[in-house]
Amino acid sequence: MLTSAYYRINSSTVMTQAAQHFLASLTPEQRAKAAFAFPEDERMNWHYIPKERKGLPLLEMAPPQKALAQALLSAGLSQQGYIKAVTIMSLEDVLRVMENDDGNRRNPEKYYFSVFGEPSDTGTWGFRIEGHHLSQNFTVVNGKVADTPSFFGANPAEVREGPRKGLRTLGMEEDLGRDLLESLSQEQKKVAIVTTEAYKDILTEASRKAALEGQPSGLSAAKMSQKQFDLLQNLIGGYAQNVPEQLAQARMEQLKKAGTNVFFAWAGVEQRGGPHYYRIQAPTFLIEYDNTQNNANHIHSVWRDFNGDFGLDLLAMHYQASHKQ
Repeated sequence: MLTSAYYRINSSTVMTQAAQHFLASLTPEQRAKAAFAFPEDERMNWHYIPKERKGLPLLEMAPPQKALAQALLSAGLSQQGYIKAVTIMSLEDVLRVMENDDGNRRNPEKYYFSVFGEPSDTGTWGFRIEGHHLSQNFTVVNGKVADTPSFFGANPAEVREGPRKGLRTLGMEEDLGRDLLESLSQEQKKVAIVTTEAYKDILTEASRKAALEGQPSGLSAAKMSQKQFDLLQNLIGGYAQNVPEQLAQARMEQLKKAGTNVFFAWAGVEQRGGPHYYRIQAPTFLIEYDNTQNNANHIHSVWRDFNGDFGLDLLAMHYQASHKQ
């Protein structure tokens, strides 16, 4: 009974409560930094490089407020996704030591929390947690949740010295991608490997709308064996499972609807340790992964929805339904 009761709780309800508790803990001055009107352009002004952002950073919060901020982050992610997020934040300390930084640029508390609109179960609102190599964007419309763009990055991708040597924050993203590539025949690789030179970054970067030029390239799932298609599903599932079960199921439902209309493309070298990139493109979503910077020890990865980023599809349906009434 407890299990069934747990699963009846919607992700949007958990998000609403976490956001309300976080905002209620803030001083008027802090709330002025953290709270925005929903229609503001800032809601779609996302990025993943180390720069100043709008929002309230962890370093300006008292300990109880930081706990509520972390609760808000965890409301939007699964256990797997939350562990990745806080580990990414902790890598700033690794970079601080590697770069002999004074803590001004590399700081695990320079992650900014923003709430757009008034959190409620039936209204329209959103929130964002963002800083270096982390940007999680959520939009809630009448209890339905959009969870993209969803960006995770890691520098270093593998910590190679010091007390945290061996840590690979996004190891799954690389390993499952390689599993799929290595399963392909030489003929299939000729189609899947679109270029032997990896791109310098994910192609969509921090664009407000995900778009790729031309038709999908790479190897079609229709040309894969059942075992290879299973590996592709495992890889996509690894990304889907960064968000709570209800939202992860919605992501996998997109794959189910796509059927074999999904393409896997690889760029760069096949050998481990060299620069490489891959993407998975379906009619409604795009996954990009890139590991080329810092001698191929610096990962960028993202899940984008072509029409659903920032809840634009949910908002369109909401406005259409409102106008019919």
